[in-house]
Amino acid sequence: MSMKPALLALLLLLPTVASAADITGIAKVREADNVVIGTTRVRLGGVDAPSVDQLCLNKNGERWTCGVAARDELIKHADGKSWVCHPRSIDRRGRQVARCDVDGEDIQKWLVRSGWALAYRTVSHDYEPDEAEARAAKAGMWQGAFIAPWDWRVRNKKTTILGATKPPDGARAILLASASGPVAPSPDCTIKGNVNGAGECIYHTPKSRWYAQIKMHVAKGTRWFCSVEDAEAAGCRETRR
Repeated sequence: MSMKPALLALLLLLPTVASAADITGIAKVREADNVVIGTTRVRLGGVDAPSVDQLCLNKNGERWTCGVAARDELIKHADGKSWVCHPRSIDRRGRQVARCDVDGEDIQKWLVRSGWALAYRTVSHDYEPDEAEARAAKAGMWQGAFIAPWDWRVRNKKTTILGATKPPDGARAILLASASGPVAPSPDCTIKGNVNGAGECIYHTPKSRWYAQIKMHVAKGTRWFCSVEDAEAAGCRETRR
């Protein structure tokens, strides 16, 4: 009998401990599945969204920066709203992998249902019904043609082309390419990343000494970043010159 009060006290403490681990605040959106709350980097779990330099085809078969569009739509939808993220694990980049609510709304569900992310089936099946709904509605990326973000990152040439638009000849080469060409994918994404002779990823801001000399060629491993935080999260360091 003497242990029951102690057990009850422990049980009462458990919700407090769990809530103390939550990450709360206004988020800075880096990519559609990658945000920063305070000083904590958060990877939205259970979904996979296009990187800002991923290319898609729109309903007219024209190239567009779907990763930038996905990021901007999330910024617009969550503008000024309070985030509550429930961490599940830490990924290899040191980010908290979490399920997040924005003003009480499951933000991962919104992303997938709106067509700006896919259900990440290798880790969760929770959002598959939302993906089916987005596909049927031709929402977001589903309006045109695209490849899954996980295939795009590894440049999987055997990947299935998704979407409602019949892809034109040569579409796979276009979709496997990157927006990291000569022109920045967005006015907000002007930091250049390149790989030096030692294999290190180096980033250059527009104020960097050698910024103009860095030529953007995706085949050489260059890419654009939207912030210093994005560049460092990708494992790049600032140029020392």
